[in-house]
Amino acid sequence: MKIRWNSPRMTSDPVDLYIFTSDTLPSDPRFMPPLTNGLLGWSVFNRVMHMGGVYNGEGGACHRANIPCPLAVQMKTEEVGQHMYKLDMRSGIFSHTIVTPHVEISQVLYAHRQHSNILVMEVFLKRLVLSAEPITIQLESFFNPQSDDITFQNAPDYKGGRHIFGQTLSSEIPGGIRPFVHLIWTPIASSLTHPPDQSQSSWVFLVAVANTSENAQSYFDTGLELIVTGDLRPSHLRSWAELWMGSSIEVVGPETLNRALIGCMFYLLSAFPSSSEATSPFGGVSPGGLSTGSKEEDYHGHVFWDQDTWMYPGIALFYPSLAKAVLEYRVKTIEGAQANAQQMGFKGLKFAWESAVTGQDVCPVDIYAEQEIHINGDVVFAFEQYFYLTQDLEMFKEGRGSEVVWGVADYWVSRVTWDPTDQQYHMKGVIPPDEYYFTVDNSVFTNAVAQRSLRFALELASLLAQPAPPEWQEVSDKIKIPFDPKLQYHPEFDGYMQGTKVKQADTVLLGYPLGIPMTSEVRRNDLEIYEAVTNPLGPAMTWGMFAVGWLELGETEKAQQLLQKCFKNIQKPFQVWSESSDGSGCVNFLTGMGGFLQAVLFGYTGFRVQKEGLAFAPLLPREVDALNVKGVSYLGNKMDWLIKGEEVSVMVRKPAEDSGSKEPYALEVVLNTGTTIPLIPGQSVTFPRQPGQIRKQNSGSYCWLL
Repeated sequence: MKIRWNSPRMTSDPVDLYIFTSDTLPSDPRFMPPLTNGLLGWSVFNRVMHMGGVYNGEGGACHRANIPCPLAVQMKTEEVGQHMYKLDMRSGIFSHTIVTPHVEISQVLYAHRQHSNILVMEVFLKRLVLSAEPITIQLESFFNPQSDDITFQNAPDYKGGRHIFGQTLSSEIPGGIRPFVHLIWTPIASSLTHPPDQSQSSWVFLVAVANTSENAQSYFDTGLELIVTGDLRPSHLRSWAELWMGSSIEVVGPETLNRALIGCMFYLLSAFPSSSEATSPFGGVSPGGLSTGSKEEDYHGHVFWDQDTWMYPGIALFYPSLAKAVLEYRVKTIEGAQANAQQMGFKGLKFAWESAVTGQDVCPVDIYAEQEIHINGDVVFAFEQYFYLTQDLEMFKEGRGSEVVWGVADYWVSRVTWDPTDQQYHMKGVIPPDEYYFTVDNSVFTNAVAQRSLRFALELASLLAQPAPPEWQEVSDKIKIPFDPKLQYHPEFDGYMQGTKVKQADTVLLGYPLGIPMTSEVRRNDLEIYEAVTNPLGPAMTWGMFAVGWLELGETEKAQQLLQKCFKNIQKPFQVWSESSDGSGCVNFLTGMGGFLQAVLFGYTGFRVQKEGLAFAPLLPREVDALNVKGVSYLGNKMDWLIKGEEVSVMVRKPAEDSGSKEPYALEVVLNTGTTIPLIPGQSVTFPRQPGQIRKQNSGSYCWLL
């Protein structure tokens, strides 16, 4: 075997694939680009914004509270000019530029990435022709300081900023908390005038949003200080630069594929909190993110399995620290999950099918809340993946992760029914991921994910030296996993008739992400049988999962055909996804983006997060010459991967000298042929493309050479 050690080298691409431009805005305002930062969310020029964890309405009427946005402003000029709208995903900045024969004017908007309680608008004007006349820009505002969800009232101005505050009208549960919202913003006049004796001018407008007057004033002060020091936009840019430095996935191949991957990463990263600031509790990730969720919008900003199954894996592989916020969100809802289980007569924890703040189910349709119980296994699977990526046991001790895992195990044990005929445990009366069917028995995905979560509960008990109830092992060993030995495939549930239509990816999820052992014949049969009957207009994440399955079987062209279907869900010009390919359903559909990202990130690389190590089995389709994945996180290390032709290169990065993090584990490549290659930080190693694993070296941690 030929192994080469390489020095890292830099390359540059003359085309900036991170920039998306258009001379017109989308004809459908739903596809305006969202600007979010894990706490605040806003679609450009929209009159309302949202804040994570701020809901109005009780029970099934719960939805994100509309907060008026002072930055709902568009520029106009008397002189006819050329318009350019640009979303720069590298910097998280949207701009509108007007160029006339005499002047160039730019309006810049961003949700501050480092200081997440701040939104910013900047306006720049530059003369192109000397003139003694002043120039006036008209600012058409759609801002109305009122809301149907919050009764706002005026507070005294603060350092030149207007201040309003209010409390949501109703709580999520009877007697629950109704959060306050405070807004302080720089007043925006109806016009801006550029004096005749200047060649250029600039203006800055801030919006600070918080739950108390003191916090809003503090964040507004921060913004003012950053303006004075000239660090308002630079600090935002640094935060985005750090994110992209630690997480990127690009191909040498079709530009459309590259742009789709960049768009998915940008919007998903935008949905997670800042890694450098944790002043506000994270409210989870909903299918449409923080920019949607109003009363009239799909899914009301609720958190579903979409967060744990579809958005989380791609972020966790790059940033376990960001993904940990998802786990902490679930921990915060433990009491609500306990109440859900008790109301249904079961033990342990039943995580809500639709969750907001308390964790009690806010699904407007009872049958989903009662029967779509696979959410429990989805939650635990996210905890399991985090542990295998980090070995962070503290999350399961002081972080209460063990309560989640063991509470779900207790629920499964109380939820199953013993069938003396086939000597197996049955899960009756459920809705599978395929929501075309209700009150079915033994959903194959539900039972399989329950089995996996029970096994992780047993493993965690052993690691923490805690006794495990024998029922966990009993149910894990004997729960029914539907399988047809004659036709060699997995029926979706008991009584499923082959050829019957299905809504979305369901049974195919057994292979990935669950990794249920099966022969290639069974995997192929599952893919072929369900692909033929899956609704072509179903949710966007579906075809990515089929693509992963075909990549596992080595059929790259088939995988690409299915992955290509996802592009119908990407709405131009700003890469905003729709839930369905006809543009209907939830918009800014992060679930679909997460599924697409996984198809490439886990499909092309073959990455699988396993107990023994990070497995890989690279395989690229014909039209992709190379795949570059930078920032893969494993056991405290950051790795850069390059898959090109018949070779794979891997480099473990040297940690920053001032990182302050504990010493990472020493890693090695173990190929399926038996070859072992140590990974030395700062050095790239190249080996023939074949399956293998990244594992801990027996020696433990690195010994740094100075």
